Amino acid sequence: MEEPLLAVRSLSKAFTLHLQGGVVIPVLERLDLDLLPGECLVLTGPSGQGKSTLLKLLHGSYRALEGSISLRHDGAMVELVDAEPRLVLEVRRRTLGYVSQFLRVVPRVPALDIVAEPLRALGAGREEAGTRAAELLARLNIPERLWALPPATFSGGEQQRVNIARGLAHPYPVLLLDEPTASLDATNRAAVVSLIEEAKRRGAGVVAICHDEDVRERIATRFLDLARHKAAA
Repeated sequence: MEEPLLAVRSLSKAFTLHLQGGVVIPVLERLDLDLLPGECLVLTGPSGQGKSTLLKLLHGSYRALEGSISLRHDGAMVELVDAEPRLVLEVRRRTLGYVSQFLRVVPRVPALDIVAEPLRALGAGREEAGTRAAELLARLNIPERLWALPPATFSGGEQQRVNIARGLAHPYPVLLLDEPTASLDATNRAAVVSLIEEAKRRGAGVVAICHDEDVRERIATRFLDLARHKAAA
């Protein structure tokens, strides 16, 4: 059997509301999953079932209550639960890509540089990184006249497409996608789907949240219903 890119075992998460007398809100309980190369696992379930929480656990933005998250990084499986911050940052830089619903960038930086930045951080030259960034912005229908402008003045859909381009600039082995087609029209949804399919064909593993039923059906290799792993209150 093919070795997974990502292996999760007995993962649990709860939130403690310290300003509400220490009330504990359980979210996930003893979740197991494997993600294989070329696979897109789409998370399903009603709102409040922990889909975004799971992505943030995988990304290291949230700390797990218990369990294991192992990721294949530089040819070996590394444990991300309780990992040193330096390792988490290195994994994010080279192995684990994340596209959130929101674009958070340094003000006054042009869109082209924002998209190219992950490649520059990995040692790519300005021309090489800029060429890749321009290719992605063009494919995602961002007009060339906007490439030299900061995205703060862009529409919500344009900002989301810049966000997607940045998240896909480097060929990350594992991609975490949180509503990548939210607020996009049909043409741009199709462009995003095409990029996700290309990532799968090169062997990337994808974990995605997607409420658009058509997009979900087109990108999913399989589904994971988190309602089955909802922790008891």
